[in-house]
Amino acid sequence: MLEIPEAAVLAAQCNEALAGKKICNVVAGQSPHKFAWYCGDPQRYGSFLTGKTITETRSYGGLVEITAGDAKLLFGDGVNLRYYTESERLPARHQLLLEFDDGSSLVGSVQMYGGLWAFREGEFDSKYYLIARTRPSPLSAGFDRAYFSSLFEESPARLSLKAFLATEQRIPGLGNGVLQDILFNAGMHPRKKRDPLSAEDQQLLFDSIKSTLSEMTAQGGRDTEHDLWGRPGGYRTRLSKNTVGRPCSVCGTPIKKEAYLGGSVYYCDKCQTM
Repeated sequence: MLEIPEAAVLAAQCNEALAGKKICNVVAGQSPHKFAWYCGDPQRYGSFLTGKTITETRSYGGLVEITAGDAKLLFGDGVNLRYYTESERLPARHQLLLEFDDGSSLVGSVQMYGGLWAFREGEFDSKYYLIARTRPSPLSAGFDRAYFSSLFEESPARLSLKAFLATEQRIPGLGNGVLQDILFNAGMHPRKKRDPLSAEDQQLLFDSIKSTLSEMTAQGGRDTEHDLWGRPGGYRTRLSKNTVGRPCSVCGTPIKKEAYLGGSVYYCDKCQTM
């Protein structure tokens, strides 16, 4: 799933690979998917997007937004984006295909769920999108200690750290995936209560958010996800589906997995305190 690091990496790669390319053909909804979401009728995408030229790509939280003329293409966190050169074989199944004037293509595929929205600026009123555009990213200077403190002030004290950090879009794009290593690096258990956290613990958590996400981004995303060319990210997750049952990298205790708040959490019993 796309979260902050992967969206940032994909945006940079799209700027490198797609800028200046003209869209000459569009196929939307070729492979029906119950949980592939479009903006209106996907059959209108062809007439709306064809002939437009890609100018830039940005990330907002776990979203990737491509600008093409007066159009915006927005991809949600469950979409796998792949770029193919003219000589590469395209997949048979996909939910959105953009073919460019140089023979290359961009393919969006959905596994579990994901949005592939096309619209004009100001015409898409998704709350998720609007919040992601307005809140500062932990990768930016705007996400500072004062801003982080304000998140504590506006959220219920009874929340666990997982609920506080990865729900309600308090920090767009910080999901259950990147949460695991953030909490591990801070030495805190996912079930640990948000309150009372001392000022020292709040600082430790803030530092871990900033440093962990920066490291993940700098290394091309997590090794559980893939980039625009289908390569796994270079950041080796310390806690993920890949490390369950393996020795903790710090103390050697086997990494545990359990269901919590609608998803799985991974943790080290010894290194992460309640």
